[in-house]
Amino acid sequence: MATLGPATDKQGILPAMIAAGLDVVRLNFSHGTAEDHIKRASLIREYAKKAGREIAIMADLQGPKIRIAQFRNAKVFLKQGAEFVLDADLPKEAGDENAVGVDYKALPNDVHKDDILLLDDGRLVLQVIQVQKNKIICKVIVGGELSNNKGINRKGGGLSVEALTPKDKKDLRTAIKLSADYIAISFPRNAADMKKARALLKRAKGNAGLVAKIERSDAIPLIDEIIRASDAVMVARGDLGVEIGDAELPSVQKHIIQRARSLDKVVIIATQMMESMIHSTIPTRAEVFDVANAVLDGTDAVMLSAETATGDHPAIVVAAMARICLGAEKQSRTLVSRHRVECQFQRSDEAIAMATMYTANHYNIRAIITLTESGATPLWMSRIRSGIPIYALAHSIRTTRRLALYRGVYPIYFDISKLDKRHLNELAITTLKERGALKKADRVLITYGDLLQTTGGTNTLKILEVP
Repeated sequence: MATLGPATDKQGILPAMIAAGLDVVRLNFSHGTAEDHIKRASLIREYAKKAGREIAIMADLQGPKIRIAQFRNAKVFLKQGAEFVLDADLPKEAGDENAVGVDYKALPNDVHKDDILLLDDGRLVLQVIQVQKNKIICKVIVGGELSNNKGINRKGGGLSVEALTPKDKKDLRTAIKLSADYIAISFPRNAADMKKARALLKRAKGNAGLVAKIERSDAIPLIDEIIRASDAVMVARGDLGVEIGDAELPSVQKHIIQRARSLDKVVIIATQMMESMIHSTIPTRAEVFDVANAVLDGTDAVMLSAETATGDHPAIVVAAMARICLGAEKQSRTLVSRHRVECQFQRSDEAIAMATMYTANHYNIRAIITLTESGATPLWMSRIRSGIPIYALAHSIRTTRRLALYRGVYPIYFDISKLDKRHLNELAITTLKERGALKKADRVLITYGDLLQTTGGTNTLKILEVP
């Protein structure tokens, strides 16, 4: 996944990113105008079509980022041991070295004596001495330069601000207008926040998948219920790392990946994955290990942010990340799975998906072909590690784009509305032969339903040899 921005607006960059291995683009609604996002979405659809690819679009809503206001001189330097006040009553641009306003006016109600507040992604640390009405009086524990509009986090979480702001609700309508395949909800605290977002989406007649961005420490104990209420989860390591601390972040990331896969949901790892490549043409070894370990742990997607949105060479970063992912996927541990070995299945299409992957992992299979209406069957398949490509053939453009986020799944538009079912196998195999994915004598698995274009109808698994 890669974030679009000013750097990707340059001529020739988007086609180069697609050629380098791009599967999903992120539109960051924290920056830019609605017109910017609509234009970028239109361009990615155009270039993806020219490349014969399905590229998914994720609209990332800003959420309730709690920030300080502004300083008279744009920035100040806070000295260690000094007193500094966060004043909800202070005018927006009246900050100085003694005090600054806050955009979240209820912040004084959420903090208490001895709380630790982290500013600018944890670079500055304040300890609350006392709260006087709308003033939070603090002692500077770790000082440094502080400039306008920097974020505020409370160590350990516990801020009560709502997950969806008025701006988010407006941006959600823009996301629907540009036909986003996924909409990311920032800072959800629990499943109720995701259910509210889904209700808003439904009222606005949207059908995008919802991604829960795990950024609050409050969300960790409730991770299963949040995953169940979402279509995907993102481990957004910036704010999350500030709230829980860097030392806890790796184990929490691994836990969320494991829970998402166990609950048959998609998982994304994000934030500072290739940060040095904003300017450098090669990643650090630490970044290589970070991306590779996420792949080895089972993530569906790894995401680039500033590296592509404002970086010097977006396509080179995408190529580097793709290269690391492919290298990690060569490891034997990515090819085996014990996922759901002891489970009972509830649906026929679920049983077919699991039987397909068991067969694929215990027989000489070159590829898996699944005809799908909703995308559920390839989702179940993609939870099982195999290293065998899953080609998901769907006649719905909406479904093919959603499938672009699933690990190991290659979505292909396949119009079955006028298809003679007797030639189904032949046409599916021919489609992949034309793309260079199959050759004579390759053995493939194919799944479909007796009733085509029926959600949940997959009930057939066949083993075929390419003629």
